[in-house]
Amino acid sequence: MIEYRIDRHSGVATYVQLVQQTKQALRLGLLRPGDKLPAAREVVEATAINPNTVLKAYRELEREGLVEARRGMGTFVRRSLGAAPADDSPLRAELDGWAARAHAAGLERDDVAALFTAVLDKHFQGDPS
Repeated sequence: MIEYRIDRHSGVATYVQLVQQTKQALRLGLLRPGDKLPAAREVVEATAINPNTVLKAYRELEREGLVEARRGMGTFVRRSLGAAPADDSPLRAELDGWAARAHAAGLERDDVAALFTAVLDKHFQGDPS
């Protein structure tokens, strides 16, 4: 099951963070079709956010066709996203090694994210995915 983490200093709306984290879990295969998302009440208790924020995120995911709400049962994953390399793939191992070297070199998480985003933008410029 997914555990949401809210960064109140990121400048990203809380509901958007929930949507992004859900999509990341779908891309990584942590959530699969048929899996149940945590109840809004559980997310509220774990993150101390407003229940309407959770519901807004879930509605957005539903609007995108990623989840479906089943009355009285909860919200369930309808489809996955992409196919990220498995934990044991060579690409993931290379990225893991690169991230470890960046950390050892003293880069902060935000620095690494900015660098990685710049490289992604260079290689995927104009790519709609």
